[in-house]
Amino acid sequence: MKQLRKVIIIFCWLLVWAIVSRIIQNKILLAGPIETLQALGRLVTTSSFWDACIGTILRIAFGYLAGMLFGILLAAFSAGRSWLEEILAPVITLMKAVPVASVVVIFLIWWGSDYLAVAISFFMVLPNFYLNTLEGIRSTDKKLLEMAKVFVMPARNQFFYIYRPALRPFWDSAIKLSVGMSWKAGVAAEVIGMPKWAIGEQLYMSKIYLETDKLFAWTLVIILLSQLFEKLCLKLWAAFQAWEPGCISVEYESGMEMEPLCLEEVWVSFGEQQVLQGISATYEPNNRYVLDSPSGSGKTTLLRVIAGLTKPDAGRVETGGRKVAMLFQEDRLCEEYSALKNVELVAVSRSAAKEQLLQLLEEGDIHKPCKELSGGMKRRVALARAFAAGADILLLDEPYNGLDEENRMRVARYIEENSHNRVMIMASHIQV
Repeated sequence: MKQLRKVIIIFCWLLVWAIVSRIIQNKILLAGPIETLQALGRLVTTSSFWDACIGTILRIAFGYLAGMLFGILLAAFSAGRSWLEEILAPVITLMKAVPVASVVVIFLIWWGSDYLAVAISFFMVLPNFYLNTLEGIRSTDKKLLEMAKVFVMPARNQFFYIYRPALRPFWDSAIKLSVGMSWKAGVAAEVIGMPKWAIGEQLYMSKIYLETDKLFAWTLVIILLSQLFEKLCLKLWAAFQAWEPGCISVEYESGMEMEPLCLEEVWVSFGEQQVLQGISATYEPNNRYVLDSPSGSGKTTLLRVIAGLTKPDAGRVETGGRKVAMLFQEDRLCEEYSALKNVELVAVSRSAAKEQLLQLLEEGDIHKPCKELSGGMKRRVALARAFAAGADILLLDEPYNGLDEENRMRVARYIEENSHNRVMIMASHIQV
């Protein structure tokens, strides 16, 4: 019904165009839709038409892709480097504010007409992708980034499964906005620069000879090519979003012999609140330690200090260079992806990830996106992820949260069976 309504609206406007053209009765001032289609029919039979289309498509596509890639790379380097962002801010603002006509004239003086459309398309696209990518990076879930830091997740895994979903709405917007701008500015640059094999050249010639029907026909071609280019870009972006490349395995050799985990006079405060006061402790390998003090007593803070997420005000934590894995109070899962993919992101291998998951979930559930799992299932996925990382130091923060009695017992057995050759510290107010 919606599509039919659109067709009717378009037909009505075409009818208005035809009526106005008939009233004016001057093809130089206003060619009608029939004359425009006839002109288009004559154009498509000529080789010059296809040469012009291909030349313009190549120029604008090259400028578009170059602006997109350069904008993304600049944003990636600027994120987290405030000094670089401040340096680039005036340039990006200038690129957005300077009139296209001024830029066209300047680039025409610098580079001539052959590469003018490429340069203008690049100039129009770069700020959009830079700003949208920067905002996408800033919007990335900080808790997921903390998880990736603790598990030492490879950069490739982080990009595809943490940053890419966060960037999706921002790149959707950048693609749609930039395509139209690059085509409008690129063709305008061709009209001024008059390179060979260009739609802009054909538009200019139509104006010179007062061939309004050809002018409208070429305008229609520009609109169609712009729409096709946008749909192609969005299709490729959607395919890239749906692609789930294999994860890089986290290589780590866990030694059979390891030094104890030692804390010496660790102090942590938040403002005036003292959370940890001179904590000293030694945690031996092949042992499990349970922190069961009341809520608010600093259990989570202690685990974060050991994991390297919270820097102590004073004191020292000695892990012996051993790998640390952590089950957070929140599940911190990549919701769009399967349970197996979430564990595979940090596991020593895909088979290790599957082996751990099958001890806690049914096989049919490990291939479902985490957003479709229940709260208890998500908790077990997060637990399996911690164990699959192959770490020597394992920190479990409230592992029984959100579990019913049956699954608490299942998780307790799982922890018991998989806790060997590790230092395991568990914060829990639930005893099983």
